[in-house]
Formats: sequence, C-alpha cells, structure tokens
Amino acid sequence: MANVAVVGAQWGDEGKGKIVDWLSERADVVVRFQGGHNAGHTLVINGVTYKLSLLPSGVVRGKLSIIGNGVVVDPWALLDEIARINAQGIAITPDVLKIAENACLILPLHAHLDKAREEASGSAKIGTTGRGIGPAYEDRVGRRAIRVCDLDDRAVLEAKIETLLRHHNALLRGLGAAEVDGGELLAKLLDVAPKILPFADVVWKRLDEIRHTRKRVLFEGAQGAMLDVDHGTYPYVTSSNTVSGNAGTGAGVGPGQVGYVLGICKAYTTRVGSGPFPTELFDAIGERIGDRGREFGTVTGRRRRCGWFDAVMVRQAIKVGGINGIALTKLDVLDGLDELKICVGYKSQGQTLAHYPASQSRQADVEPIYEVMPGWSESTYGARSWKDLPASAIKYIRRVEELIEAPVSLLSTSPERDDTILVHDPFAT
Repeated sequence: MANVAVVGAQWGDEGKGKIVDWLSERADVVVRFQGGHNAGHTLVINGVTYKLSLLPSGVVRGKLSIIGNGVVVDPWALLDEIARINAQGIAITPDVLKIAENACLILPLHAHLDKAREEASGSAKIGTTGRGIGPAYEDRVGRRAIRVCDLDDRAVLEAKIETLLRHHNALLRGLGAAEVDGGELLAKLLDVAPKILPFADVVWKRLDEIRHTRKRVLFEGAQGAMLDVDHGTYPYVTSSNTVSGNAGTGAGVGPGQVGYVLGICKAYTTRVGSGPFPTELFDAIGERIGDRGREFGTVTGRRRRCGWFDAVMVRQAIKVGGINGIALTKLDVLDGLDELKICVGYKSQGQTLAHYPASQSRQADVEPIYEVMPGWSESTYGARSWKDLPASAIKYIRRVEELIEAPVSLLSTSPERDDTILVHDPFAT
C-alpha cells in the first residue's frame, strides 16, 4: 500500500487542509512531521468548519493521528485546540492522538523572546507569528530543549530550566525585555504534564509496526517549500525544513517509506509576512484575488499578499522537494478575469534567470517575466470533472503543467471536499 506526503509548493496557505482531509479519508494514519501551531489548516466537512493549527487533519475523521518528533509542541496551545475541537463534537483521546515522546516543547519564554526580537528588529523584522516556533527550534538544535518525555521527570526539568534560563535571560536582558522566573516555569510544566503525558508515545516504533500491517500513512507538512529554512527565501523563512525530505526525519521513518509526494499550490500566489514576492500585485486585481479567495491567515488573521502564479518558483519547489504531482487549488478565484499572467522567468542585474536565486539581495532585485493568457468568464466553482471547465481554464492548467514540469494530480474548485477533480490517485502509486 502506498504512502503519501503532502507538502506546500509555494509560501504556505496553499489549501493543504482540504486536500489532506480529502486524502485522509483514504488513509489509515495521518502524521504531522514539522512546524508548530503557526501553521493553520481549515477543513470544511458537511458544512462544519474546523480550524486546526497543531493537530493532524486526520483527527476530525477519527483516524490515528500522530504529531511527530519534527514538530515543536506548545502544550497549552495543543490543549486549547483539543478542547475547541472536542466542543465541535470530535472526541480527541489518547487512542486517536499520539505525540512523539522526543518532540520538543514550545515554552512561554519562546514566544516572549520571539516578540522581543521582532520588536527590536523594526523594519527588518521577519514577520513571524510571534508564537515562539523559531526560538524553540533554536533550543532544539542548541541541545537545551525540553522534550515531551522530560515532563515525566522533575529532576530533569529543573536542570534543563536552569540551562535554558542561563541562555534566554541573557538574550532578554540584551533586548531590554523582562526576564523569566524559573520557579514559575517549572510550576507551569508540572501542572501541564499530566494532561500531555497520556498522549506521549514511541512514535518511530509505532510507525514501524504500522508499516508491517501495510496500512496507508499520510505525512502532513506545514507551510511551504519557499519557507524552508534551507531552500526558501532566507532569512524570511520558517525554522524547519518544509520539503518532503524532512517527512522521514520528522516522523522517525526511512525515506523509502514516504512514498508519493503531492505538492499543493494555488492557481495564483500568496504570501503572509515580510520577504520578497516577485509577482505581488498592488492593484485592483490583487485586491480582487484576495477578496474572492478569502485570503486571511487561519492562525493570525492577517491579510495575505496576492500575486500572479509564479511557475519558476513552483518548478524549483518541485525539483528540490521531490514532488511527483501537484494539487492545484482555488482555480475558481480566477473566474471572470479578462487575462491572466504567469511568471516564466526573472530579470536580475541585466541577466535572465530561470531559477529563484539564493542571495537575499538578488531575491529582492528580481523582476518577473510574464506570459499572458486569456481568462474565462464562465464559473469553475464547484466543478467536479474536466467537462465542467471552460476551454480557457483547461489551457491555463495545461500551460502550468508544462512550465512547472509536473502533472496536476488533483484540481480543487471550492473549499468543499467533493469539489475536486481527481486525475491521479496518489495512494494508487
């Protein structure tokens, strides 16, 4: 039985929630493998909207859902999210949800430091959500993080808090921010421990057992390829690897178990926060796309920046991320536009580029080279087969496939899960 990894192929917010939900009905297990509660997924099931940030999308369907070791976990945010989803009639118990015992925790001090650094950066700020994801990943790499398993050992917690505060309080003093009291932090962790520990599990072992039963596993990524800490628009990126290569590492399985990689991208481009955006629109068309696409962040509520489809960027994401096919979402948002533009290259410092440069100054300098295509006046909203699409919409999709050098496996035409055109079933690979 094939496994599938779902990753974003742009700057996040590509509509992964609906696609993951659509696939999760066919999966037996859903695994989150990176990110934190800065990643928002919106699912619409039978007219009910569920907004998830940290929970794997499979929980709303009662599928075994796993938070892998590559995720940084804010235990208080997780408990709040569980309570909210429980209130919507979805029971989330330790039988349904498992958290890797070696996953690192996001602590209140991480959000405190995150906000203090953003404020100190002024106009040079990264545009983080301020939820502490970056500082938590820094502690993980710095080998001073508190992990889920540490919640079961007071002596370890006390020693690790001392080490943490030696580092963090020095940073906070330098930023002119309030320092953290170790006793208060310890008390908070001891209070939350019995609420989180029932969900703790040896996830790598469980996934190995699942592999031998030939069940289908869906690996769920967060954010998008251009926010990858190595391959994205650095430093305006997240603090983890968002590409499919991290699915194995962040879940505790070998790379051969990841399977088919499905990249999600919109029929246009959006971005939240600071950083370069070559095809960004500052006119009425950009406003129209944002309004029709309801482009507001699930987690932050911030309005997303909108622009034309960038085929150069998506092609690069496909090659770096090992993407086998894409799910093209929100095609219907482009309905009614007289003409559409696709970025097919960049101009930079007198050169023509067919890739997105790594240099920060070059990224800020590039100008898009556009190819213009006719739009369509007919509605594609809710289309469930190719025959329901206007000829110009089909031509647009085919041209996108040519430019990104990958096939469209699924096409989404509304937030409703059944408004999906299946071209190739990833689980059938």
